[in-house]
Amino acid sequence: MKKLLIITTNYSGCECKAPYCNCIQNTGVYLEEFAVPYLVFQKSDIEITVASPKGGLSPVDENSMSCSNPEEWDFCIKVLRETKKLSDINLEEYDGVYFPGGHGPMFDLAENDEVRLAVEYFFNSGKLVSAVCHGPAGLINAKKPDGTSILDKKFVTSFTNEEEGIVKLKELVPFLLETRIRELGGNFIAEKPWAEHVEIDGNLITGQNQNSALLIAEKIVEYFNKS
Repeated sequence: MKKLLIITTNYSGCECKAPYCNCIQNTGVYLEEFAVPYLVFQKSDIEITVASPKGGLSPVDENSMSCSNPEEWDFCIKVLRETKKLSDINLEEYDGVYFPGGHGPMFDLAENDEVRLAVEYFFNSGKLVSAVCHGPAGLINAKKPDGTSILDKKFVTSFTNEEEGIVKLKELVPFLLETRIRELGGNFIAEKPWAEHVEIDGNLITGQNQNSALLIAEKIVEYFNKS
């Protein structure tokens, strides 16, 4: 049985009470990007542990909550309320890591040293590193032993600048993820907005947006089945 670590955000948004606060006041993990893969992994007999930098609650972005969501996603919301603390995890026990998106990772996972060290361990050990939408924010500071970015010369995707513009959050995020990946030397591949799109380059698997959640989960299962 393969063991997969899922790392999620603890960031729920700016708590500023100013009437014209120029920040994101509601965010977290985008439920579809967690729930769809989680359930696929469960059905594929992959052992899952969910962790976050602080442990405890990983908030769900309210924009991803809908009465049309499948009822089985309710269980996934409960899982996100009780994540393990990342520092308590023995990374050597796991075969790979997965980062779901939502804007939350842009604010905490991107600059977290424990997250960086975890990604470096998995990538440099030849183990799976995977992320979807804004999840690749957790990868941007990880480096190879030679000091270069793990994304350098890798085919990779994420939520695109165009998609960020469409949701009108370009001015509110701390950086543009597509731009940062390109700056790090990544061969960024963008499909049209909201396209189902996944890039696979060795032990790195990335997806473009929430509509890619099922496809990236299937590709992760395929990767484990071949390894």
